[in-house]
Amino acid sequence: MKLMASGTTMTLRARRISAKSLEDDGMRASEGLGEECARSVSNGKVDAEYVINKKMQLKLKAEQMKNDLLRQFDSHFNHFVDNLIDETTTLDYSVPPFISAGTTKEQAVVANRQARAPPEKGKHFMSRRSLLDELFQVNHIRTIYHMFIALLILFIVSTLVMDFIDEGRLVLDFDLLVYAFGRFPIVISTWLCMFLSTLLVPYGLFLQWASGYQATKHRVLRTLFFGALFVLFQTLGLWAAPLYTVIHFHLPPASRFIVILEQVRLMMKAHSFIRENFSSVAVNREKNGAMLPPPQFSHYLYFLFAPTLIYRDSYPRNPTIRWSYVATKFAQVLGCLFYAYYIFMRLCIPLFRNISREPFSLKVLVLCIFNSILPGVLVLFLAFFAFLHCWLNAFAEMLRFADRMFYKDWWNSTSFANYYRTWNVVVHDWLYYYAYKDFLWLFTHRFRAAAMLSVFTVSAVVHEYVLAVCFGFFYPVLFCLFMCFGMAFNFVLHDRRKGPVWNVVMWTSLFLGQGMIVCLYSQEWYAQQHCPLTNPSFLELLKPRSWTCRLHS
Repeated sequence: MKLMASGTTMTLRARRISAKSLEDDGMRASEGLGEECARSVSNGKVDAEYVINKKMQLKLKAEQMKNDLLRQFDSHFNHFVDNLIDETTTLDYSVPPFISAGTTKEQAVVANRQARAPPEKGKHFMSRRSLLDELFQVNHIRTIYHMFIALLILFIVSTLVMDFIDEGRLVLDFDLLVYAFGRFPIVISTWLCMFLSTLLVPYGLFLQWASGYQATKHRVLRTLFFGALFVLFQTLGLWAAPLYTVIHFHLPPASRFIVILEQVRLMMKAHSFIRENFSSVAVNREKNGAMLPPPQFSHYLYFLFAPTLIYRDSYPRNPTIRWSYVATKFAQVLGCLFYAYYIFMRLCIPLFRNISREPFSLKVLVLCIFNSILPGVLVLFLAFFAFLHCWLNAFAEMLRFADRMFYKDWWNSTSFANYYRTWNVVVHDWLYYYAYKDFLWLFTHRFRAAAMLSVFTVSAVVHEYVLAVCFGFFYPVLFCLFMCFGMAFNFVLHDRRKGPVWNVVMWTSLFLGQGMIVCLYSQEWYAQQHCPLTNPSFLELLKPRSWTCRLHS
């Protein structure tokens, strides 16, 4: 009791001392504030300016602290969320069931393969906005967008002025756009045929296969038969038929791009639909004592329009559609199209129109590459903004598709490995789950390098196929850049490379690559126009025309 009383007395005494000290500090602070105010009043203008300067300094310091805190919070939060998603997606892949010490190596591999999660346990969709939509709310970032608009206005004005000087009148025709998107009714009819066949054939084949899979005794033969039919449809219906249409009707480049890119997109979507639903039937998973129902036709129809290449029966959805947002995004796509038109008119066509008349030399090639860097980078930015941001966000808004992470902050990459993962998340997810993961599923995790090489090869072949068909000639510049420099940079500039220096290295390499692509493909395009061959052999078709085409003025 005495100890408690003495403790209480000490506590009360300490409280009285602290209260007294607080009162003294408050009196001193108020006296100092009064003296400061009195000094400000007595000294007049000088102290008022001093106080204003101090306020401005404090405001700037607070603003800087706020930006630093927001930046650190955003970085840590994004890192936390990415790690959390990666951990949740790999939970089912991590630890196989207990295997006894007497189990053979082959049995362990089989048990490990059977323990792996089915493919639908892969990518997790969640409601999130596109990164540029968030960044454009910051005035500093939106100013960069305004700078690109101002550059477009200057391109338009310079083109009109040059046409007025040359022609003596304003020339408002768009011959290049009219030529590039020519024969558009054929494009629409071809797309309708591709879309309807993709809508009906894969879904019908899957239902026929799944309806009798559990009852038959020859499941492997049934699976091989319907799998062969699906591969036959992919080869003849979605690959050969559109390719024949493009070549037979001599479609111009932009029209070819539409058909071929839609061809690749529908083939990837059909593969995802079959791949994701195969395991639900093959492993005979049950729900409430009954078989899981087959995927609904409406879900598959929604998937064919949704801005993703990974099939799910349902996706996170927004409650409403912002039609003003949709109109804005389509208007920005149209603006990017005209932007690209003026880039080609002002920066590319004058440079490459007469390049075949000059004798080939290393100096001409180097100057051509460096002069092509600016239009190449601008076209890269326009392609990213028009398709990965505006086009996909417009369709996502119309479909109320809530997961808008079509890309990440690829511009902050310090390694090409991170750049490949963040530039186009939609295609990267497909390659990761259906090329990389399936390769590891077949050959175990000992062949990661071979799996990565297979992904690079598939991506390089598809990119080169698109360019070869759309331009009408075979010139594997992009394939060589992918397989040589791309693979090398992927291993040299890996994820352990941090710091701003590596970001500069990444951007420098990207600029040079874009300059090489624009320069070499443009040279070959004009060489094909200036030096056509009659009845060329197969080797002559493979040999670049720009190496030998030289015109004498």
